[in-house]
Amino acid sequence: MLQKQQKMMFGSYIAIGIAGIFTFHMVENIGMTMGLLPITGVPLPFVSYGGSSLLTNFICIGLLLNISARRKKAIFID
Repeated sequence: MLQKQQKMMFGSYIAIGIAGIFTFHMVENIGMTMGLLPITGVPLPFVSYGGSSLLTNFICIGLLLNISARRKKAIFID
């Protein structure tokens, strides 16, 4: 029981971190466009041009989907 709870907590921390990354990138880009924040090189997720950024975003979405699938599977087993 304790091991399942630890795995679910670890997945939650990963999901929160990825959501934070996407939120920061979106807020930073919107702020730059509106002129409220200084211009930096942070790309807008899934919109800005760049191969490594797009690949990283797809990997993060894949991690989120994997966490979601494992969480649903754990709920149905219990």
